[in-house]
This record gives sequence, structure tokens and C-alpha cells, in this order.
Amino acid sequence: MRINAQILIVEDEAAQQAVLAYNLTSAGYETVQAVDGDKALQLIEEQLPDLILLDWMLPGTSGIEICRQLKVRKDTQAIPIIMLSARSEELDKVRGLETGADDYLQKPYGIQELLARIKLQLKRTRPATMGAELQHDDLRMDTETQRVWYADREITLGRREYALLLALIEQPGKVFKRVTLLDQVWGREFDGETRTVDVHIGRLRKVLTQFGAEDVIRTVRGSGYALY
Repeated sequence: MRINAQILIVEDEAAQQAVLAYNLTSAGYETVQAVDGDKALQLIEEQLPDLILLDWMLPGTSGIEICRQLKVRKDTQAIPIIMLSARSEELDKVRGLETGADDYLQKPYGIQELLARIKLQLKRTRPATMGAELQHDDLRMDTETQRVWYADREITLGRREYALLLALIEQPGKVFKRVTLLDQVWGREFDGETRTVDVHIGRLRKVLTQFGAEDVIRTVRGSGYALY
């Protein structure tokens, strides 16, 4: 099952990063990776992740300093950060949490425990996507029955258009790159062009316009699409 959540992995050990990326992708998450703090900050500037796995010991700027920087910025302070560290002293854990980390996991850790902690953090910060009703202004979606309404009028959507709208309504205002939507809706194995996203967004807009929702999905020039 594909989960509409992107996780940034900040880990300088290549083998550990590969293991994390493999297990998270297998669990349905989208992942992006950084080997140091500077690269992590660059990726965050390009697109805000839904959660960050942050290694304490990084070359250059430490994970603890990256955490401190992100938690004082208004645009990133709400992003859950799970600190990963080989440090076992209680004082280190306290320091990480006091810096702003939402959770702290000591290495070595079990993948199932990590996945459970990720799920808990995402549940706290993002709406549930299974068996839930999502609403943005007059637009409403029931993810259990896969029905959609606008101003209490039911809308019939194709499978791809429904999946695109679901990705957007989960995080209103977030700008999704075309390649991100392509991965979430069509899957990483799809080898088509990002133009495919434009075509289906066009179809989705056409249907929404018929119900008076012509300005719901906006194009952000040079970036992608967002729900407003």
C-alpha cells in the first residue's frame, strides 16, 4: 500500500541509509536521502518532508544543530523529527528531546519499532488516510468508500484523478512536485513522463470546474501543484 507521506533520511553511513530507504519504501513511504546537514537543509528548502529521520553524528553540522535550526523556523517547526543515535546515555536522550526532537531512538534499533514510531508521529501531525473523511472548505472525501463531494454534490472521478486529489487534500497548501505525484499515484516502477500528471490534473480540474470548484487546484510555476 502506498502512503502519501515523504520521509527525509539524514544518515551519513551508506549501508544504514540504504537499509532505511529499502524498509520505508517497502512500507509504502516515499523517501529522500541526505548524507549531511547541508544537503538535508537544501532538500528541505526544495520541498518540506512529512517526517525527518535525523542521525545525531553527521559530518559538518551535527544532527542536534540541524534539529535546533528546524525547530525555530516557522515553516519547519511542526515537522516531526526522530533522532537516531548510538549515544546511550540518558543525558544524551534528554538533550536531543530538549533540542526539539519529537522522538529519540538508540542504535541499533528494530525496523518494526521504527515503523511504529513513524506511524505514531504521522498520526499526530497528519489526518488519517484510511477509513476517514477529509475536508477542505466545500470539498469532502470519504477514503473508505472513495466518494467525493463539493458543496454536498457528489462528484464522480477516475481512479487516477481520485488518487491525485487525495494526495493534495491530505496536505492543503503544500506544493507537490510533478515527480512526487507521479511516484505516489503511478508508482516508482512507472517509466512515463511527468507530463502524465499534467494531463490528469487537467481532467481533475475540468470535473471540479463543473461543480464550481475551478480555483481549488493551483499551479505553482516552476514547482508543481497545490490545493488552496
